[in-house]
Amino acid sequence: MTEAARPSAPTAATGNPKLAILLAMAMFVLVVDTSLMNVSISAVVEDLDKTVSGVQSAIALEALVSAAFILISSKVGDLIGRKRAYVLGLVAYAIGALAMTLAQSLTAIIIFWAVVGGLGASLLLPAMQSLIHGNFEGAARKKAYALVGAAAAIAAAFGPLLGGFVTTFLSWRVGFLLELIIIAVVLTGIRLVRDVPYTGRRQIDVVGAILSVVGMGGVVLGILVWQEGGEFVGLTIGIGVVALGLLATWLVRRKKAGTLTLLDPGLFALPQFRIGITQQMLQQITLGGAMIALPIFLQMTLEYNAMQAGLSIAPLSLSMFGVALFAGRRAGKRRPATIVLWGFLLTTAGMILIVPIVPRADLGVALLIPLVIAGSGLGLLVSQLNNYTLSPIEEERVSEAAGVNSAAGSFGLSFGLAMSGGIMLAVLSLSFTNLTGESSVIPAAQQQEIAVILEEDAQVISNAQLEPLLAEEPPDVQDEILRINTAARNLSLQVALLVPILAGLLGLLNSFRMRRLPDPAASGALDGTSLG
Repeated sequence: MTEAARPSAPTAATGNPKLAILLAMAMFVLVVDTSLMNVSISAVVEDLDKTVSGVQSAIALEALVSAAFILISSKVGDLIGRKRAYVLGLVAYAIGALAMTLAQSLTAIIIFWAVVGGLGASLLLPAMQSLIHGNFEGAARKKAYALVGAAAAIAAAFGPLLGGFVTTFLSWRVGFLLELIIIAVVLTGIRLVRDVPYTGRRQIDVVGAILSVVGMGGVVLGILVWQEGGEFVGLTIGIGVVALGLLATWLVRRKKAGTLTLLDPGLFALPQFRIGITQQMLQQITLGGAMIALPIFLQMTLEYNAMQAGLSIAPLSLSMFGVALFAGRRAGKRRPATIVLWGFLLTTAGMILIVPIVPRADLGVALLIPLVIAGSGLGLLVSQLNNYTLSPIEEERVSEAAGVNSAAGSFGLSFGLAMSGGIMLAVLSLSFTNLTGESSVIPAAQQQEIAVILEEDAQVISNAQLEPLLAEEPPDVQDEILRINTAARNLSLQVALLVPILAGLLGLLNSFRMRRLPDPAASGALDGTSLG
């Protein structure tokens, strides 16, 4: 979730190692934040007395806001100063963490964690890249990128375990309090940061900025509205698609006229860049879809607590971390396109293997082998994609290109989260209604009542949560509804996994296109392991 940038010409090691540590701490918070929410879904639902779909929506909305605003936030950082953008991003993230520590309603989480925190992430990611590039030179810059990339990898690997531990033995709020403390420590070292001056044009492409926000935001927002049973879903998604089309046309026309553009459309003339950001987006759709479906399966089907869920998901993140580091160092002369092909192949195979396990598993350990396979594939992908995408970009355009790459990844993550969640609830409602209607045990009058309730408020619910609601029903009706809930829930989770599977298959097909292209000719090497 961070981009690595190419070193500048000087070879002398220049830069403050304390600053590199503080930047790594900031990146750790950025990455670990969503992991805490994913493994704490059940606890948050119970504590706030909300639905799984509501918490899902907040998680997807945070990723959506970050993706929708990252391009304009990158330009804002240029204009107000990268150091100031960095501080504002950290403060916004601190507000989100404080809200999670104190919030008593989902509304507060949506406003302060999803929206304010998402805006903070959109400011932080491009500002951090510029600050690393401007505060370090030579070997010190390489070390800074490697340290920040390692922090992202560690956060991705150990975030589920950390979140599971604090949620189970303390409170899900404690994890976000720890985030707040880390941010406070990072801010105490702000005097070490030297601002990086921006020498480009001082105007903003307002129309391009609006179209980018409406375009990327509209598509995912439409899916979130569908997930919550809202209206005007098709219109919202349609507006997003049209806005993206208009953005492409607008950028090309402005480029031909020689006027300011939100981003240079000439970047997309490079086939390696086009296919690289596409693969980045597909990788994140795969990850987003898996990271919403798997925690729900573990917490709602197997009825695991957050610690058990974190331990069960750990093989995915740990294998991703280990393979990413190994592949980054041992790739040798192997073609990046070949490594990416194997990455998507393993990721897709792992996800496919999970589908038949869902209705049969009694323990999370049943997911061990598929998660290791999928995590190994993701590790291969994160070891190669940023370098492949950004290495052919000229020095003066790398920050802009990295912003596009990061936006593609953030959009893919939010799309995967929202689409998997929306499909899960739609299939749950449909299958529960059909199974109830086919039942010879549940009275006809109750069948209709159940169908109406589900249409209005479909949600994933464990059998333990459902049992108290059935206390007044006859034992045979209770058993039948619990059976139907299990069958409908398992089917919905299996269908939701089709989102990461299809994204993986598309990535696999794209990998064959990558193999037909020449490897990027880098004007400088990109350093650092990245997970974004």
